[in-house]
Amino acid sequence: MTEELVLKLSQDALKTTAMLAAPLLVSTLVVGLIVSIFQALTQINEATLTFVPKMVVIALIIILAGPWMLDVLSQYTINLFEGLAIMVRE
Repeated sequence: MTEELVLKLSQDALKTTAMLAAPLLVSTLVVGLIVSIFQALTQINEATLTFVPKMVVIALIIILAGPWMLDVLSQYTINLFEGLAIMVRE
């Protein structure tokens, strides 16, 4: 394995991880911000109040974006296994 190949594999793994995590992280960030603004306006200081809306949003995102996420992950895995013979020879 050459250094370029290792860097490319690392870059592809990080890119795939970011693509899979981004919808979940962005949606929970937005929900957390909205709930925090609501808490500031109503002066409700309950730490567990953000937990339920975030879990609901994560469940919805997994239901809606789950097939896309699974497709991205399976394409990455297929490409990795298909190129395994070439990677070992280098």
